[in-house]
Amino acid sequence: MRGFWSEILYAAASHPFPSVPGDLISPFDLDRYDDLFPNVPAAPGMPCAGEDRSIYRRGARRWRKLYRVNGHIFQAKRFNRRAFCAFCQDRIWGLGRQGFKCIQCKLLVHKKCHKLVQKPCSNEHVDPIEVKDDANGESTLGRASSVRSRADPELPLPETPPAPASAPVRNEDLEPGSQRQYSLDDFELIRVIGRGSYAKVLMVELKRTKRVYAMKVIKKALVTDDEDIDWVQTEKHVFETASNHPFLVGLHSCFQTPSRLFFVIEFVRGGDLMFHMQRQRRLPEEHARFYAAEISLALHFLHERGVIYRDLKLDNVLLDHEGHIKLTDYGMCKEGVRPGDTTSTFCGTPNYIAPEILRGEEYGFSVDWWALGVLTYEMLAGRSPFDIAHAADNPDQNTEDYLFQVILEKTIRIPRSLSVKAASVLKGFLNKNPVERLGCGEAGFLDIVNHPFFKSIEWEMLELKQVVPPFKPRLEGERDLANFPPEFTDEPVHLTPDNDTVIADIDQSEFEGFEYVNPLLMSLEDCV
Repeated sequence: MRGFWSEILYAAASHPFPSVPGDLISPFDLDRYDDLFPNVPAAPGMPCAGEDRSIYRRGARRWRKLYRVNGHIFQAKRFNRRAFCAFCQDRIWGLGRQGFKCIQCKLLVHKKCHKLVQKPCSNEHVDPIEVKDDANGESTLGRASSVRSRADPELPLPETPPAPASAPVRNEDLEPGSQRQYSLDDFELIRVIGRGSYAKVLMVELKRTKRVYAMKVIKKALVTDDEDIDWVQTEKHVFETASNHPFLVGLHSCFQTPSRLFFVIEFVRGGDLMFHMQRQRRLPEEHARFYAAEISLALHFLHERGVIYRDLKLDNVLLDHEGHIKLTDYGMCKEGVRPGDTTSTFCGTPNYIAPEILRGEEYGFSVDWWALGVLTYEMLAGRSPFDIAHAADNPDQNTEDYLFQVILEKTIRIPRSLSVKAASVLKGFLNKNPVERLGCGEAGFLDIVNHPFFKSIEWEMLELKQVVPPFKPRLEGERDLANFPPEFTDEPVHLTPDNDTVIADIDQSEFEGFEYVNPLLMSLEDCV
């Protein structure tokens, strides 16, 4: 990992940072811009002279959740075909991941039955359950041995033929309120503006209206697991919900090809906070307070609608052309969380993962307020609260496990240069006990609103975007990409040709109903 980041720095050194007009960033020390990365490393894996390793882009991860019973290693599984529980013999059905499947012997059981399985795992593929139709045409079970010890992993549904890979989507199949279907031919691909583990993000223009959008492109071949399919659907749902809030990136439309999924979303031109923090090192307290307040409103909106964000970080906080923030990337979100509900998936970006997740505890909305504390600390101090001095020189301390140990055990030191109010809000958000954390008490969000650090914030005016942002990005036009990293914008704009062999292995039925058009945006476009 260390070598990977050094190679990134090596490449970045050949792209000097663009100059930014002083009248737009007068609160910052311009002299510090020129020496952020003054050199190239002597060799890959070595730091630059004077290099600050505090702030880097790091991808979010979701660790697989496994359940161990009598040697079986069960994983939640979605079944599009007929499957029967090896314990109770009833059919496993319903929406989402309805049952468990042993990743070793392929045994299938209901979630409610998995703890009742008594036969140890054989580590070998079990014999199949036979599904037969009786005289009435209904399915019955038959087998050569005990039904409580064997199961067929996936028996096909004969009455449901597979959909062709390139089956056209009819307008009547679209979400209610929309009568137009989009395809890749409707957009001009302009520039690459981002890339992640699963997706590439492009700046595109809708040819009919000349409006500019961002397009997130996901290869279906990479969405190979049930959990991956779930997060794609969750991201779509949250994008739809987010379209109703000023500080969340909203959705224009979704469509697909046999090989890819496409999210067409708002294009936010001001770049992300990671980009600006890498140039400005740290922010004045007034700036950090403004951004933290707008982020708080966005998180509160999601929480009220039963969504845990779970991936708050500098990379996912965008600045629009006026300087207001917008959260993006909803792939780590958890939907359907009611007050008092909890979840337990181990996921997030390592530096921002809350202690309760690391301890393997059930958690709720508290993890988002912890992440806001980490992000606010980074804005005010210019470094992570979990930086370890000289960790780069000690391989044992330069690991993910050691970072998690630091998050759990290290006392967080607040810089003395910060005000009493700033120190207080950081201590509140970064309380390792989620019950006592700021925003997690009985008053909830009101505790944040009433905290002395936010005393100067006019919350109602802020939510209406009637408060002037402290910093406005300089933009030459709608397509100005000065606030996007060159390692993305210098990439060639193209999508690799489809591979028929890869497409043949994709179960297209997993993506049925993905198409969507935002009816509100459609009505606005019809007025053009």
